[in-house]
Amino acid sequence: MKIALIGYGKMGHEIERIALSRGHEIVCRIDIDNLQDFDSPEFKSAQVAIEFTAPSQAYSNIRKAFAAGVKTVSGSTGWMAEHCQEMKDLCKDGQNTLLWSSNFSIGVALFAKVNSFLAGLMNSYPMYEVSMSETHHIHKLDAPSGTAITLAEGIISQLDRKNGWKPGTLTAPDGNVSGSKECSSDNIRIDSIREDEVPGIHSITYDSDADFITITHSAKNRSGLALGAVLAAEFVQTRNGFLTMDDLMDSLS
Repeated sequence: MKIALIGYGKMGHEIERIALSRGHEIVCRIDIDNLQDFDSPEFKSAQVAIEFTAPSQAYSNIRKAFAAGVKTVSGSTGWMAEHCQEMKDLCKDGQNTLLWSSNFSIGVALFAKVNSFLAGLMNSYPMYEVSMSETHHIHKLDAPSGTAITLAEGIISQLDRKNGWKPGTLTAPDGNVSGSKECSSDNIRIDSIREDEVPGIHSITYDSDADFITITHSAKNRSGLALGAVLAAEFVQTRNGFLTMDDLMDSLS
């Protein structure tokens, strides 16, 4: 398969390594200094583009990929809430194709299923108060992480006593703490930590006066995310429309 990379930082390099190991060809690499290559024959020859950039760039990048007629897999977070319905409309009837996920790790996808199941069990036990924390590297721009928001939405869909989430505290790389732990009873508080080169830790805690239960997913490196993104590209190659990680997981099970 011919793949174009949009974003050629650490994630882009890891995606390239895994894609090549699976027999794919990288036909174009687009980064901040060669955005004109969206119009290149090399980019337009790609069967799928894999996009990992910043929240401020993702929307424009995907619109450019659509204009070039290239199916796209995107793992950029911090922009989809504003543009989700537009993306779905642009992909209606298969006129464009986008598979977006806040996290492409297969482990995180499984963790999300455990998270939703546990929230369903906890619906009958109001003495347990739920909160969440996420830790990422110092280069991550959005907080809370897109994965944390997705996990919170999974809890909200199962837990009748919660109908939203709110940012809690943010611990900066220098140790400075901003934000607040104050949170209304119908919201889930998400605390964020930015530390060193941590690839990603997400923890959900149910706390009561008697005990607490915590489930955690910890990424060891970027390889799980990169492999998931390449698997998504392989999946998208023969599909059309607006797709999600659930569609990919269903195809793997």
